[in-house]
Amino acid sequence: MELNSIKPAAGAKHAKRRVGRGIGSGLGKTAGRGHKGQKSRAGGYHKVGFEGGQMPMHRRLPKRGFKSHLLKYNAEVTLTALGALGLADVDLLTLKQAGLVSEMIKVVKVINTGSISSAVKLNGVGATAGAKAAIEAAGGSVA
Repeated sequence: MELNSIKPAAGAKHAKRRVGRGIGSGLGKTAGRGHKGQKSRAGGYHKVGFEGGQMPMHRRLPKRGFKSHLLKYNAEVTLTALGALGLADVDLLTLKQAGLVSEMIKVVKVINTGSISSAVKLNGVGATAGAKAAIEAAGGSVA
């Protein structure tokens, strides 16, 4: 193989489509843009969601609800995950080290999903009413 004989693989390169170069090319006259209208003209286009001046869908529909920007700092831990942890004292730091919650989390709440058999003492971690009852029934406490 010589440097002067290197060629790209067959089908890797193809000629650029040259529009508006006469009838014989098959892409003359309107150059593949159809007839008239905003999309046929140079520089004539519109933003995403534009409906030709009609009130766009995203403005016709009513606004509803909101998403709290603080939610990304909240997390939930199930009773099953808490039991699988196998620790007597649980706080935010131990949950982060165990990988049950991400490092950004500031508020953790234990929810009543699954069951717990070992006694666990929660420090600085919230619990729902059902989860609190389940933890105390297993001999643990919620501080």
